[in-house]
Amino acid sequence: MTTKKAIGLLSVPVIVAALGYFVDIYDLLLFSIIRIKSLSGLGLSGKDLEIDGKLILTIQMYGLLTGGFLWGIMGDKKGRLSVLFGSILLYSFANIANGFVQNVTQYAITRFIAGVGLAGELGAGITLVSELIPKEKRGIATSIVAGVGLTGAIGAYMVAHMFDWFVMWNNPVVHNWAQQIIDSKSDWRICYFIGGVLGLLLLIMRVSVFESGMYTSVQHSKVKKGNFMMILTDPKRLKTYFLSYLIGLPCWYVIGILFTFSKEFGEHFGIKQPIDSGKSVMFAYIFISIGDLLIGFFSNYLKSRKKALMFFYGLTIAGIIIYFFQSSSGTDTQMYAICMFLGFATGFWALFVTMAAEHFGTNLRATVTTTIPNLVRGSVGIMIAMFAFFEKSPQLGLGYIGAGIVTGIIVMTISTTAVLMTTETFGKDLNYIEE
Repeated sequence: MTTKKAIGLLSVPVIVAALGYFVDIYDLLLFSIIRIKSLSGLGLSGKDLEIDGKLILTIQMYGLLTGGFLWGIMGDKKGRLSVLFGSILLYSFANIANGFVQNVTQYAITRFIAGVGLAGELGAGITLVSELIPKEKRGIATSIVAGVGLTGAIGAYMVAHMFDWFVMWNNPVVHNWAQQIIDSKSDWRICYFIGGVLGLLLLIMRVSVFESGMYTSVQHSKVKKGNFMMILTDPKRLKTYFLSYLIGLPCWYVIGILFTFSKEFGEHFGIKQPIDSGKSVMFAYIFISIGDLLIGFFSNYLKSRKKALMFFYGLTIAGIIIYFFQSSSGTDTQMYAICMFLGFATGFWALFVTMAAEHFGTNLRATVTTTIPNLVRGSVGIMIAMFAFFEKSPQLGLGYIGAGIVTGIIVMTISTTAVLMTTETFGKDLNYIEE
């Protein structure tokens, strides 16, 4: 790759979109990482930690679903930058408010509002980068955005445990200060405050980003923009949209169920050492970011989005099988290692969102690229409900582990079929509109 091309791939829009996605993932995964600590701080214990944890996570995902349609339509009607500014303001203030909650109801409400705000970040960023970067390098640029952004999970884990590390310092002042914060059970609140401040600081960088030229060329034209009915009333567009959505489901089956509830799965497997779900998420996301970086180059090498995606699907299926083959002789280290492998295997989020962007014209692209990933995230609620149904059904008798397996089989079957039915988009020219 020449120096000029490399600089293009690391242009201001790519960097800003990557940092925006970093803050997005930090906030999105923070609850999964501090679920036990934060709910314990509110006085919950035992089974309530799992039940209310699932409730809050589901409500957050419904916020993402709501925001996906709000910001997606706005991105086509008002521009990509309007979404980047508006969404980050909303979730930054929601994060700060989250630090003051006193009960589960308030927690769920602030997570819903944060979810609405978070919904706009990735779609608008990927849309903007897709329209600004040459088509030959589009997949690599969006992979850089996702690869860097996904390390936000690592940042969330480090912030969530920073007071534990401060306690180990030899400096007595730092040690005592950190210990007081931990003893007051308010360290998790500071994690949310930090997320809000990071979002507000990101707004300063956003000022230097310009609107997409493809969008400005149609901005003041009479062509319909952000009209979701154009998708619903056209069978071909609707099919393409639905297939694009189904392709992303495995990511959040693995993240929303296998990683988030790895503690509970570890107990049901009979693993003696307690599993830290936050650590599972953190280790997994290190490798998700690596996978997302590599899949763009892999797709370019193959000259195909579908072939690259199917390869990673194969890795995901293998990882799920290995995950459920754990037994009482397993260890926490083994669980974390499997989560790492599964993380790499599901590192196709950037490619999946890029494919969605490449399927539609400029006047519908932000709507599609913002709604589809948030529909996938929002589907975690459906997958958790499916998982709970299979677990509790006395007729089926599957139990906790069997319910997880059956849910995974259903998700992977649906998504693999969707990939086979979708059309190839590698190298597609995006400078067109939907009539």
